[in-house]
Amino acid sequence: MNKILHPAATRGTANYGWLQAKYSFSFANYFDPNRLQFGSLRVLNDDIIAPGMGFGTHPHQNMEIITIPQEGAVRHKDSMGNHGVVPAGDIQVMSAGTGVEHSEFNASENESLKLFQIWLFPETENVTPRYDQKEIAPLLTPNTLSTVIKPKAEALEDELWIHQQAYFHIGDFTENKTTNYSVKQPKNGIYLMVIKGKVIIDNETLNDRDALGIWDTKEISLNVSEGSRLLLIEVPMN
Repeated sequence: MNKILHPAATRGTANYGWLQAKYSFSFANYFDPNRLQFGSLRVLNDDIIAPGMGFGTHPHQNMEIITIPQEGAVRHKDSMGNHGVVPAGDIQVMSAGTGVEHSEFNASENESLKLFQIWLFPETENVTPRYDQKEIAPLLTPNTLSTVIKPKAEALEDELWIHQQAYFHIGDFTENKTTNYSVKQPKNGIYLMVIKGKVIIDNETLNDRDALGIWDTKEISLNVSEGSRLLLIEVPMN
């Protein structure tokens, strides 16, 4: 087993006034040659966006983009004709493929928006762009890590999927629990972030927004504290 610890306090930071950001990997004006990506996971930004503010229309190409609002709601509009609101409790998936333009704004004029913005390199480039969005709660089983996004080939018609051999899991724990996670594909690694709470993995204690990357292992054991919420992303490492 190999691992790399990313304590919350070591993330890159940016304050643009309307946007306060924490970067798990090199992004914008933050550059660390040791934190370019984790396998195919390229971006994990923890953003706070001021009321009524956001990212104006801009392009993306050949990237799988996942947005998970934590508090508030995102007002989304894109060149595929999709427009609407993504509230906290939903998850948004967009495949940029051959190219797409979109804007993302805080839907509230009074409250801040908090969200995770996550990008993965796709396994297949220049696909037709697509958009999907679902409520997270119905996808979850309490006190375990539940799969919320799968590779395209494994997903049922009504499930969220991406163009990559990657899996997204969210776990809400209402009690202290020891649980195991088995890697689904042998060449994949695991990137786990504690959204809130506490978890112990391989003698590493993680608290709010701490993250741990693990690879060259088939299974990990997690000791999760009551009241914790976890995000686990399994991704190809090459």
